[in-house]
Parts: sequence; structure tokens; C-alpha cells
Amino acid sequence: MPTDADTLTPPLVVGVVHLPPLPGSPRGGSASDFARLLDAVRRDAAVWAAGGASAVVVENFGDVPFARNRVGPETVAAMTLAARAVQEEVDLPIGINVLRNDVESAVAIAALTGAKFVRANVYAAVAVTDQGVIEGDPRAVQALIHRLGVPVAVWADVDVKHAAPLAHRPIGDLAEDAVERGLAAAVIVSGRATGQATAITDLAAVRQSLPTTPLYVGSGVVAKQLPDLLRFANGVIVGTAAKRDGLLANPVDSSRVRALVDAAHAAREKQGSPTADANERP
Repeated sequence: MPTDADTLTPPLVVGVVHLPPLPGSPRGGSASDFARLLDAVRRDAAVWAAGGASAVVVENFGDVPFARNRVGPETVAAMTLAARAVQEEVDLPIGINVLRNDVESAVAIAALTGAKFVRANVYAAVAVTDQGVIEGDPRAVQALIHRLGVPVAVWADVDVKHAAPLAHRPIGDLAEDAVERGLAAAVIVSGRATGQATAITDLAAVRQSLPTTPLYVGSGVVAKQLPDLLRFANGVIVGTAAKRDGLLANPVDSSRVRALVDAAHAAREKQGSPTADANERP
């Protein structure tokens, strides 16, 4: 089912709003302290917007160790309130990522808050992860989107970080399955772990397989690499590199955001849209 979200202009820089440990998680505080947690969420979202980000994604990164599939109702409630707080703070497209892989809850949160997309870490695949074996279920996800009747696009990770495919297949084939059989609206390619560089060869292979599908870099983005990354990708999803001193636990830093956004725009203006030439190689 085509949706408005499917035709959303691909954002160039997508900033990650890392939520602190939520109530009910192993390191989370009391539900009575949740209002103060939202202050930090609003602040980070506002810094991304002021720095020129094109979109933000709200992610429960503080909830380690993550649930393998379904999260608890308290997490869904907290993330819904956090997404609403971000929406009230900034006028940007918002995405939802419920770690480790509760894509259906992410869709429900998005549908009820007006978020435009969800990130699916394991979608049309099976992966061995630090949470165990995770199986994607694109049929259930797309059926829920259809039932809710609200346009929510799925951005699917391909060979997601902190994991390994159960069986080796070319990354281009995995990407094709996510889009052509799983109906993902965009795909994400990342490095081996949070903050680790994404291989240019992986981006090139996915672009060759999917010449027109929106493609995002999902980890390890730094300003000096943007010209190479944006030869193939439509945009970048940035977390660690925008934090104060480049440390994941710190707040988002306005000067780092501006430097990344400026570098991304400069790279895009210099080279135009990402190449769709299937024969190009880095």
C-alpha cells in the first residue's frame, strides 16, 4: 500500500535522540521521575533542529540489556510520551526505533504520535545477536500499518550492526528482499557496531541492487567521510559523532551538529544526487 511516508523526500541528516534508561528497564528510574527525563529529550531534539538536521529518530538506547523482541507496556508508554515531546519541540519528520526489534510497537507509537517512519533492525532476515536469534516479521509489520490506516514507512537495516546474518548472503540480495518482498520504503547499512564506520563497498553493493531506493548510512558517520558516503547514500543517521566530545553518553553538541550538517550539504551540492550507476565502485 503506497503511503505519504513512502514519498517523503529523503532526509539528508537524521539525528538520533537517545533516550536515557526508561522506567522499567534494568537501569531505569522511577516513573515519578519521568518528567525530568523528558527535559533532556526535548533539549537534544531542539539542538538537532537548530543545527539543521532534516529529521530525528527517537530510540530507547538507554534500555540495555535490550529485550529481544517485544518490550513491556511501560516502555511503549514512555516512548509514546517521548515521541510526543519531541514532536511538540521540533517541526521535523520523526522516526521511532524500539530496541532491539519491536517493530510493531514502533509502528503503533508512530501511528498514534504522527511519526513518519520506523527503523527495523532485523526486518526481512534472521540474525544472531547479543540478545539471541532474532527473526524479522515484515508481514506482521505491514499488516499492522494497513490496519491502523496511517502512513508509516519502514526503514530496514540490512546486515544490522551488533549482529550477524544466520546464513551468509550478498548484502545486495538482503537489501532487495527487504524492499521487494518486505515492502520497506528505505534501507540502512551500518558498520559492525555503534559508532563504527560503514564500509563504502557495502553501500556500493546495495546501491547497485537498489538504484532508486532511499539508502542511509547507519553508523560511524564523521564529517570528513561524508563526500564518500554520499556518493551512494541519500542520507546519514548520526548519533555518536554529534555528542559532546564524541562520547555517546553526553548530550548532543550544537557545534558538532552544525559541522556535520554543513559538511553534508557541501558534499551534496558538490556531487548532486547519489549515483544510480550500477557499475560504479569506490
